[in-house]
Amino acid sequence: MKHTISVVVEDKPGVLARVSAMFSNRGFNIHSLAVGPTHIEGRSRITLVCDAPELEQLQKQLHKLVNVIKVHEFDSSTAVVSEVMLARVACDPGSRGAANDTGALFGARVVDLSEDSITFEVAGDPDLLQAFIDHMTPFGIVDLVKSGRIAMKKQSNMRPAAVSGMSR
Repeated sequence: MKHTISVVVEDKPGVLARVSAMFSNRGFNIHSLAVGPTHIEGRSRITLVCDAPELEQLQKQLHKLVNVIKVHEFDSSTAVVSEVMLARVACDPGSRGAANDTGALFGARVVDLSEDSITFEVAGDPDLLQAFIDHMTPFGIVDLVKSGRIAMKKQSNMRPAAVSGMSR
Protein backbone atom coordinates (compact mmCIF):
# COMPACT_ATOMS: atom_id res chain seq x y z
CA MET A 1 0.00 0.00 0.00
CA LYS A 2 1.34 3.45 -0.92
CA HIS A 3 1.52 6.06 1.84
CA THR A 4 2.08 9.82 1.55
CA ILE A 5 4.06 11.12 4.54
CA SER A 6 4.87 14.72 5.44
CA VAL A 7 7.82 15.37 7.75
CA VAL A 8 8.47 18.94 8.94
CA VAL A 9 12.11 19.30 9.92
CA GLU A 10 14.64 21.89 10.98
CA ASP A 11 16.57 23.05 7.93
CA LYS A 12 19.91 21.47 8.90
CA PRO A 13 22.52 19.43 7.00
CA GLY A 14 22.02 15.66 7.15
CA VAL A 15 18.33 15.66 8.12
CA LEU A 16 17.14 14.36 4.75
CA ALA A 17 19.72 11.56 4.85
CA ARG A 18 18.60 10.48 8.33
CA VAL A 19 14.90 10.54 7.38
CA SER A 20 15.37 8.62 4.12
CA ALA A 21 17.67 6.11 5.88
CA MET A 22 14.79 5.27 8.25
CA PHE A 23 12.80 4.06 5.25
CA SER A 24 15.60 2.18 3.48
CA ASN A 25 16.79 0.49 6.70
CA ARG A 26 13.33 -1.05 7.03
CA GLY A 27 13.18 -2.13 3.40
CA PHE A 28 10.58 0.45 2.32
CA ASN A 29 11.04 1.79 -1.20
CA ILE A 30 10.57 5.56 -1.59
CA HIS A 31 8.61 6.17 -4.82
CA SER A 32 8.60 9.96 -4.60
CA LEU A 33 10.53 12.51 -2.56
CA ALA A 34 10.15 16.29 -2.50
CA VAL A 35 11.82 18.74 -0.13
CA GLY A 36 11.33 22.46 0.17
CA PRO A 37 11.11 25.34 2.62
CA THR A 38 7.94 26.06 4.57
CA HIS A 39 6.46 29.43 5.44
CA ILE A 40 8.44 29.34 8.71
CA GLU A 41 12.08 30.42 8.49
CA GLY A 42 14.50 27.56 9.19
CA ARG A 43 12.00 24.76 8.51
CA SER A 44 11.57 22.45 5.54
CA ARG A 45 8.92 19.92 4.59
CA ILE A 46 9.87 16.50 3.28
CA THR A 47 7.04 14.77 1.42
CA LEU A 48 7.57 11.07 0.68
CA VAL A 49 5.50 8.43 -1.03
CA CYS A 50 6.47 4.91 0.01
CA ASP A 51 5.22 1.38 -0.29
CA ALA A 52 4.73 -0.21 3.13
CA PRO A 53 2.15 -2.35 4.89
CA GLU A 54 2.02 -0.26 8.09
CA LEU A 55 3.80 2.95 9.08
CA GLU A 56 2.74 3.54 12.69
CA GLN A 57 6.03 2.29 14.17
CA LEU A 58 8.08 4.16 11.56
CA GLN A 59 6.24 7.40 12.34
CA LYS A 60 7.05 6.99 16.04
CA GLN A 61 10.71 6.44 15.21
CA LEU A 62 10.78 9.47 12.90
CA HIS A 63 9.48 11.61 15.78
CA LYS A 64 12.52 10.53 17.82
CA LEU A 65 15.00 11.81 15.24
CA VAL A 66 16.88 14.99 16.05
CA ASN A 67 15.60 17.93 13.94
CA VAL A 68 12.20 16.30 13.19
CA ILE A 69 9.36 18.59 14.30
CA LYS A 70 6.20 16.96 12.97
CA VAL A 71 5.20 13.78 11.09
CA HIS A 72 1.84 13.35 9.36
CA GLU A 73 0.39 10.75 7.00
CA PHE A 74 -2.06 11.99 4.37
CA ASP A 75 -4.85 10.14 2.64
CA SER A 76 -6.59 11.27 -0.53
CA SER A 77 -9.72 12.47 1.29
CA THR A 78 -7.82 14.79 3.66
CA ALA A 79 -5.12 16.19 1.40
CA VAL A 80 -4.55 18.25 -1.70
CA VAL A 81 -1.93 16.35 -3.71
CA SER A 82 0.00 17.57 -6.74
CA GLU A 83 2.92 16.73 -9.02
CA VAL A 84 4.54 18.45 -11.99
CA MET A 85 5.46 16.54 -15.13
CA LEU A 86 7.34 17.34 -18.32
CA ALA A 87 6.51 15.05 -21.23
CA ARG A 88 8.05 15.15 -24.70
CA VAL A 89 5.58 13.75 -27.23
CA ALA A 90 6.49 12.73 -30.77
CA CYS A 91 4.46 14.45 -33.45
CA ASP A 92 4.98 15.42 -37.03
CA PRO A 93 3.39 18.59 -38.44
CA GLY A 94 0.27 16.57 -39.39
CA SER A 95 -0.40 15.34 -35.84
CA ARG A 96 0.79 18.46 -34.00
CA GLY A 97 -2.71 19.98 -33.80
CA ALA A 98 -4.25 16.80 -32.38
CA ALA A 99 -1.47 16.45 -29.78
CA ASN A 100 -1.81 20.11 -28.80
CA ASP A 101 -5.62 19.80 -28.50
CA THR A 102 -5.25 16.69 -26.35
CA GLY A 103 -2.76 18.49 -24.12
CA ALA A 104 -5.13 21.43 -23.74
CA LEU A 105 -7.81 19.07 -22.38
CA PHE A 106 -5.50 18.40 -19.44
CA GLY A 107 -4.43 22.00 -18.91
CA ALA A 108 -0.98 21.19 -20.29
CA ARG A 109 1.27 24.04 -21.30
CA VAL A 110 3.59 23.79 -24.29
CA VAL A 111 7.12 24.59 -23.08
CA ASP A 112 9.15 23.47 -26.10
CA LEU A 113 8.35 22.82 -29.73
CA SER A 114 10.55 21.17 -32.36
CA GLU A 115 10.01 19.78 -35.84
CA ASP A 116 9.20 16.32 -34.52
CA SER A 117 8.03 16.79 -30.91
CA ILE A 118 6.15 18.92 -28.40
CA THR A 119 7.17 19.16 -24.75
CA PHE A 120 4.28 19.70 -22.36
CA GLU A 121 4.25 20.77 -18.73
CA VAL A 122 1.34 19.37 -16.73
CA ALA A 123 0.62 19.95 -13.04
CA GLY A 124 -2.01 18.39 -10.87
CA ASP A 125 -3.27 15.29 -9.15
CA PRO A 126 -1.27 12.12 -9.95
CA ASP A 127 -4.39 10.58 -11.55
CA LEU A 128 -4.60 13.55 -13.96
CA LEU A 129 -0.96 13.05 -14.94
CA GLN A 130 -1.55 9.34 -15.55
CA ALA A 131 -4.59 10.11 -17.70
CA PHE A 132 -2.45 12.57 -19.70
CA ILE A 133 0.17 9.85 -20.24
CA ASP A 134 -2.52 7.38 -21.32
CA HIS A 135 -3.91 9.84 -23.87
CA MET A 136 -0.48 10.82 -25.22
CA THR A 137 0.89 7.27 -25.54
CA PRO A 138 -0.63 6.75 -29.02
CA PHE A 139 1.37 9.77 -30.27
CA GLY A 140 4.55 8.33 -28.76
CA ILE A 141 6.11 9.57 -25.54
CA VAL A 142 9.78 10.27 -26.21
CA ASP A 143 10.80 11.40 -22.71
CA LEU A 144 9.09 11.98 -19.38
CA VAL A 145 10.07 13.33 -15.96
CA LYS A 146 7.98 13.96 -12.85
CA SER A 147 8.65 16.01 -9.75
CA GLY A 148 8.14 14.48 -6.36
CA ARG A 149 4.62 14.50 -4.99
CA ILE A 150 3.67 17.32 -2.65
CA ALA A 151 0.69 17.32 -0.30
CA MET A 152 -1.06 19.68 2.06
CA LYS A 153 -3.94 19.15 4.46
CA LYS A 154 -7.31 20.25 3.07
CA GLN A 155 -9.07 23.04 4.94
CA SER A 156 -12.41 22.73 3.15
CA ASN A 157 -14.82 20.10 1.97
CA MET A 158 -14.82 21.42 -1.60
CA ARG A 159 -14.61 18.74 -4.25
CA PRO A 160 -11.96 19.12 -6.98
CA ALA A 161 -14.66 19.69 -9.63
CA ALA A 162 -16.00 22.64 -7.63
CA VAL A 163 -12.53 24.08 -7.21
CA SER A 164 -11.52 23.75 -10.87
CA GLY A 165 -13.92 26.54 -11.83
CA MET A 166 -12.12 28.99 -9.52
CA SER A 167 -9.69 31.45 -11.07
CA ARG A 168 -5.98 31.05 -10.36
